[in-house]
Amino acid sequence: MRFSGLPCFVALLTLAAIPVHAAPLTPDEQKIVAYVDAHRADFAADLEAAVRIDSATENLPGVREMGEFFRSRFAALGFESRFVPLPPETGRAGHLVAEHRGKQGRRVLLIGHLDTVFPGGTWRREGNVAHGSGVSDMKGGDVVILEALRALAASGALEGTQIIVVFSGDEEAAGSPLAVSRRDMREAAARSDLALAFESAVGMTGTVARRGSITWHLVVQGATGHSAGIFSAADGSGSVYETARILQGFHDELRKVDGVTANPALIAGGTEAALSRTGGTLTGKTNIIAQRTEVRGDLRFVSAEQLADVQARMQAIVAKHLPRTSAELTFDEGYPAMPPREENYALLAQLSQVSQDLGTGEITAFDPRARGAGDIAFVSPPLPGLDGLGLDGVGAHSTRESADLSPAPDLIKRTALLIYRLTR
Repeated sequence: MRFSGLPCFVALLTLAAIPVHAAPLTPDEQKIVAYVDAHRADFAADLEAAVRIDSATENLPGVREMGEFFRSRFAALGFESRFVPLPPETGRAGHLVAEHRGKQGRRVLLIGHLDTVFPGGTWRREGNVAHGSGVSDMKGGDVVILEALRALAASGALEGTQIIVVFSGDEEAAGSPLAVSRRDMREAAARSDLALAFESAVGMTGTVARRGSITWHLVVQGATGHSAGIFSAADGSGSVYETARILQGFHDELRKVDGVTANPALIAGGTEAALSRTGGTLTGKTNIIAQRTEVRGDLRFVSAEQLADVQARMQAIVAKHLPRTSAELTFDEGYPAMPPREENYALLAQLSQVSQDLGTGEITAFDPRARGAGDIAFVSPPLPGLDGLGLDGVGAHSTRESADLSPAPDLIKRTALLIYRLTR
């Protein structure tokens, strides 16, 4: 059963609140937990080594080095590990794919990413707080996966299991076309029964739904001439006034739609104007009516149905032109939404049971309206999925990223026991 909007999400939140009781761990589970406790220092050591590799998305050699870092470690656990390059025209390095083959229990897909928003390569630790690009987004989550699989391997629990790990090299700025840049992840999903993703945890929550994200591009044209002619029948209103009308319309209309945000991030207007993904150029003078204005922004949404509705609303606003102006609104491909579904809540319930059995408390669902787009949405649906299993932090997507390492052992234990129970 598929749920397309927030009312269903709220209803499922109510169902998820049914209390459960802790159960004792089995002897095999106790071995897994004991391994994690005995190797607590490994997490910080591996995270430091990973963060010291500069793997910003556009640093293709750095992303490949990051892939090799994890490839060798998964290979040591018996995984068939390889770095899969992307075609040069995508402008992206590629992805790490590691597979452990077996037929026991459910087939599990584990998702992370190698790249960071900002260049990195530096690491600083103050007590239990680590600073550096990627400590939480999401090299911390990648290392949670690695340490959990080490604990399973050390206790013999990996034997016979089917587990695929996919670490994309371009999650922060996906290569185009997406049919190519997410092909390996989708192929792995076709050989899996469920997906677990390790973007940052938010307190004692799991992510059963994520908003999608696409970019939009508005190009507005107007008549140009002497500024004294603005508002006249001959010259009209100019491209800047038309752009202001459209953006005000977006603001007034879209803020009414629960779960939707539309951010005009870049704007340029003048006699000539042009924008790229990260900047732009313009020319003009204060006594010339602006002939061209461009705007680039992003749109976030909770379901495919909501996206279609909002796009139609935006196009209707654009169509109402001021005198002597025209405008075109286009949308680029982007990340789909991960809708809340019963299957996702079932995984959340299993995670929460694991946490309570470990004595670390209940795990509840995080509100998708506060969650950005993520790779898991490319595979869930159709797979049941759960995200937000990695290391939490602050300052993501900034040069001030940091994370508290204290929760890491509990995160590793939860992950290892969840995978163990899913693969029995």
